[in-house]
Amino acid sequence: MHRRDFLKAATATATAAIAAPRIASAAGEKVLTFVPQSDLTLLDPVQTTGLVTRNHALLVFDTLYGVDERFEAQPQMVAGHQIDRDGLRWTLTLREGLKFHDGERVLARDAVASIKRWWSRDVFGGDLRGATAELSATSDNTIVFDLKKPFPLLAYALGKPSSVCPVMPERLALTPGTEQVKEMIGSGPFQFVPDERVVGSQVVYKRFDGYVPRPSGTASFMAGPKTVHLDRVIWRVLPDAATAAAALQVGEVDWWEQPTPDLLPLLAKRGNIKVEVKDTGGYLAMIRLNHLVPPFDNPAIRRAILSAISQSEFMTAVMGTNGDFWKDNVGFFLPASPLANDAGMDVFAGAPDYAKAKRDLQAAGYKGERIVFVVPADLHALNSMSLVAADMFKKIGLEVDYQVSDWGTVLQRIASQRPLDQGGWSAWCNYVPGASAINPAAHSYLRGIGKAGTFGWPSSEKIEALRLAFLSAQDDQERKRLARDIQAQAMQDTPYLPLGYYAQPAAYSQKLSGIPLGFSQFYGVKKA
Repeated sequence: MHRRDFLKAATATATAAIAAPRIASAAGEKVLTFVPQSDLTLLDPVQTTGLVTRNHALLVFDTLYGVDERFEAQPQMVAGHQIDRDGLRWTLTLREGLKFHDGERVLARDAVASIKRWWSRDVFGGDLRGATAELSATSDNTIVFDLKKPFPLLAYALGKPSSVCPVMPERLALTPGTEQVKEMIGSGPFQFVPDERVVGSQVVYKRFDGYVPRPSGTASFMAGPKTVHLDRVIWRVLPDAATAAAALQVGEVDWWEQPTPDLLPLLAKRGNIKVEVKDTGGYLAMIRLNHLVPPFDNPAIRRAILSAISQSEFMTAVMGTNGDFWKDNVGFFLPASPLANDAGMDVFAGAPDYAKAKRDLQAAGYKGERIVFVVPADLHALNSMSLVAADMFKKIGLEVDYQVSDWGTVLQRIASQRPLDQGGWSAWCNYVPGASAINPAAHSYLRGIGKAGTFGWPSSEKIEALRLAFLSAQDDQERKRLARDIQAQAMQDTPYLPLGYYAQPAAYSQKLSGIPLGFSQFYGVKKA
């Protein structure tokens, strides 16, 4: 955007403010206005892997465990746990004083029902379900896992930073995982205000006065005492970047989650705004292919595309030319994390070779089949990746049907396993949180379990066997070797096409302090 256009957009803020729904707030209330990455279309976190829904869920729901800034699981709703019988029994004890937003006490049976609903849908949760002989509530505050085999990552599974396990009342948790829950009632630090939600425009939360933070420790990412200083949090959906930037500059909003890279320098120069990377785990970008429908059911066709990928081109499209915000030459694990490695990475060496990719596609049997590429225009990063991907696909001879809609529609579309002529899809761009890609345990997009897995549904017996060995490995060297083997196999089976890594800066008012590290959370935040 040119500076002149930006300034014109700023003058339109008053009009945007008039069009926005008005909120009745009591005098003296601390109200924070936040611009999320996209509209909150789906409310139920068990129903989607969408990160905007995950962020919403952690206002409303608490979790039994939470990962800290080192990505280690810490007790959250539980006071602690005990492990007996050579790792085959875990006994979790709930903290005292936990209450749901409807005033009811949080009981162990609520947590048990919530876990069972979550693990019916979550890929990593499915591992825990498979390892569990019986999950029971033996008292009002005691949860017992009797396992078939040791599961050392049990606490991490229940507290991981994506596809979280939300604890809700048993009456809601008994809703089948294939259906939406009807009420947003949790025991988290904020309450969802359904009467003030305006789809496509606004979501409102108010402080839950009955929330009981952990009594000790240090707040860190998803773990520790979550002290609330705000009375209300209002999400304002502003898909237009210029409008969001203008609203932030004049104080109409306090915090913009994902400012576009072209506006970062202008925002950083403003004395009343701070631009900072809070989510230090960042994101691993990808093209996810549908392994159930032609032509991407053919692994040779999927592999052929790798030699056409320029990760630097994709990352520049997402985050601009400032190399401080992105990395290329990235595989399937978070860069600089202990398991990151270079297995199979020679395919990305040098410039992209479109002619080779085109030859390899033809040799693999591609016959001009239509590629339905679904794109969310209202999510900057994914829209930018999609533009580059579509151009790359066309250069190597793929027949692209580029279908643009909003993020909520795309989320529902990619859940479909139907053929293309019945509303199915072939490809879409996505990203996985870096915090979920530090090992193969929680990296759901690196699974090979077919239709039981995440959208795209790749099958790979070799990846699954290596992952199982990783979960049982006894030392770090063995885990590193297995991670290297997993990445090498992933380059052959291509559960997705890796596009690089980027860190997304946030922009927020200097009136705010105490914003936690990690993705957008609202405990600990103060507004002057």
